[in-house]
Amino acid sequence: MRTLSAVITSSTSFGHCFFHRFALRHSHKTLTSPLAPCFRRHFTPTMAAPEDSLRKALADKQSEVENQGNQVRSLKAGKAAKSEIDAAIEALNGLKLQKASIEKDLQATLSSADGSVNREVFRQAVSNTLERRLFYIKSFNIYGGVAGLYDYGPPGCAVKSNVLAFWRQHFVLEENMLEVDCPCVTPEVVLKASGHVDKFTDLMVKDEKTGTCYRADHLLKDFCNDKLQKDLNITAEKAKELKHVLAMLDDFSAEELGAKIKEYGIVSPDTKNPLSDPYPFNLMFQTSIGPSGLIPGYLRPETAQGIFVNFKDLYYYNGNKLPFAAAQIGQAFRNEISPRQGLLRVREFTLAEIEHFVDPEDKSHPKFSEVAELEFLMFPRELQMSGESAKAIRLDEAVAKGIVNNETLGYFIGRVYLFLTRLGIDKKRLRFRQHLANEMAHYAADCWDAEIESSYGWIECVGIADRSAYDLRAHSEKSGEALVAHEKFPEPREVEVLVISPVKKEIGLAFKGSQKNVVEALESMKEKEAFALKADLESKGEVDFYVCTLGKNVSIKKNMVKISKEKKKEHQRVFTPSVIEPSFGIGRIIYCLFEHSYYTRASKAGNEQLNVFAFPSTVAPIKCTVFPLVQNQKYEDIAKDISKSLTVAGISHKIDITGTSIGKRYARTDELGVPFAITVDTTSSVTIRERDSKDQIRVDVKEAASVVKEVTEGLRSWADVWATFPHHSSATADE
Repeated sequence: MRTLSAVITSSTSFGHCFFHRFALRHSHKTLTSPLAPCFRRHFTPTMAAPEDSLRKALADKQSEVENQGNQVRSLKAGKAAKSEIDAAIEALNGLKLQKASIEKDLQATLSSADGSVNREVFRQAVSNTLERRLFYIKSFNIYGGVAGLYDYGPPGCAVKSNVLAFWRQHFVLEENMLEVDCPCVTPEVVLKASGHVDKFTDLMVKDEKTGTCYRADHLLKDFCNDKLQKDLNITAEKAKELKHVLAMLDDFSAEELGAKIKEYGIVSPDTKNPLSDPYPFNLMFQTSIGPSGLIPGYLRPETAQGIFVNFKDLYYYNGNKLPFAAAQIGQAFRNEISPRQGLLRVREFTLAEIEHFVDPEDKSHPKFSEVAELEFLMFPRELQMSGESAKAIRLDEAVAKGIVNNETLGYFIGRVYLFLTRLGIDKKRLRFRQHLANEMAHYAADCWDAEIESSYGWIECVGIADRSAYDLRAHSEKSGEALVAHEKFPEPREVEVLVISPVKKEIGLAFKGSQKNVVEALESMKEKEAFALKADLESKGEVDFYVCTLGKNVSIKKNMVKISKEKKKEHQRVFTPSVIEPSFGIGRIIYCLFEHSYYTRASKAGNEQLNVFAFPSTVAPIKCTVFPLVQNQKYEDIAKDISKSLTVAGISHKIDITGTSIGKRYARTDELGVPFAITVDTTSSVTIRERDSKDQIRVDVKEAASVVKEVTEGLRSWADVWATFPHHSSATADE
């Protein structure tokens, strides 16, 4: 039911946040953008009346127009006096003007709430820049491309590599996680146990004539949004109905979804042909392992299963101690029905996943105090259901009040917040949304999504879930391998244990080939179920008993099983660990980072807008550029020496000795998000320019590489460097 949160918060000030953030960041400079005015207009209130009131007023006014029109026609048919007809026509025109005014106010209200035009303008500007500078492009473009597949170009590869390096530093190294790398091809039996073979589906419909496939819920969602945003004539009641459909979209069964598609007359968007009934489509890419084709497999839809099946070995590697976390970065594959939204919904993508194994009876975290005082936007399910917006909540308060289920889950929510904001995500456009009760799997204790606001709306980029012990239990049952942990007691404990002893001779005589299924079903009973069966057998002598592996009831007699409780001494506790899982969609995070980092500013002449990506040094594709001011052999030799020093220091950089004006070279590198530029303009010293402020300092040639290294690696801030070295002023810096 993720759509509910989108409906609840549809008026979030995307454009305002975008413009305001950069206005603050560059308040000491002149910052202009062709997008800024439209973003400001987007959030200028044009009408106090809410949408429902305006729709009702419009319907009433339409009725008045129709009645007045009928009166004019009646007067003309009755050959009334000209003055009377003219007065009636004047009244009709007045009503039409009033109707037009209400339509204008309603359209303004809808535009303000949605901002789709402004978002589209901004998105197109970002996408054009990214594709032109080869951050990413469609895969196999010379053959027309394939939907949902993209190639990262050189700067995109560098950004992705830097994001993953920072992720590894922030999580794997700082938390002492065990990193693994598992195959992308996964045997069917593994994904059968995890539930992916049976349940990893989306509902699909087909164009009945062309066979083109569409995702059913997307068609219904697009229809409802289109009606709400563009159809001014629907009633307030109809608008309320459509919003309710959007809120319930994720809950619809195939039958309910099909009924709505028929009710609204939704057809194929490309051909207007009728559509088939919705049916489930498994999103995994199927393959076979080996030349015989006898071992079915799939390209993995997530990396987590590789960690779960290796739990026993990882637990041993960790000294048989809990808690511990395993991590994996790798490709995952989902055969999306109709991928769209660029990098946000693709068929092959990079996941970075953590599986933190913890004692289900103790989910405290020793480092929770390090994140406890963080305060950020949280969207608990209570706020979603009451129609309120996300609000700033302290993390320790959220855990103490039970909003977040436990400390370990809270700790990872805090760590994810720090990771994303340090990466360059705007904290004002980042929220943590709790899954509603009907969104969560039955076994999950609590689930939160880190959602980042983009031009597409709020995008789920990280899922942080307490998955309980479901995954390890599922693989234990399917494989027969005990994926458990042990807690040794200082002193033996006397405990009462349930003892179920099937009488195999009697069961074998009664069930023959099904003996094993019946025995396993009896032995897997919980205490309450076992003693209920015992009571029924003692009173009735024979009862029906459901065996799930047979899919039917069998008749169990009193002489087939003995059930009792016995006292015994235990030296250790054996249990299945719970799993806290943060799962990161790297491509989605990177795309949101592109949008949050992008802005434009006027050239010095004021005749064009220059694109800038304000990447933090941590993720910038190139940390520094080196330019000789003019084509001069001495300057070029110094530039090459500085380049060698930067290489030795491990700083990615680009040297440009072309004859292009220095201003144009600055603009080119700003468009790639390069934070610093070294300009060689003398043989003894150089200038270092900072991208966003365009401020320049002068340093000795021999110091240039070390200064850049210090600021790009966070050892010194630009403010500190600015206060230490002489300032340089140059007209070319603003070209």
